[in-house]
Amino acid sequence: MRRKYIVAYDIGDDKRLRKVFLKMRGFGDPLQYSVFLCELSAREKAIMMSELEVIINHKDDSIMIVNLGTADHEPMDRIELMGRTPPVPERKALVI
Repeated sequence: MRRKYIVAYDIGDDKRLRKVFLKMRGFGDPLQYSVFLCELSAREKAIMMSELEVIINHKDDSIMIVNLGTADHEPMDRIELMGRTPPVPERKALVI
């Protein structure tokens, strides 16, 4: 079962930040700087986490993953935004 996640990160080094950003583009859509909306199976989530784990410095960086529920529910019903809001594209990508 696919679920939707918000993934937000705080990376202390510009080189690692770029690597994390590029990696995350393969798993979801950017909502804001360092914040992505991802639709993932359990396997895809595990792959994402293992690939990010080798990039980050565990003492300086942090990644937060928020489970928004199953993919058949609209996640934007659970998120409140103020000010300029980015469009959330419909995504039907498969990560292998």
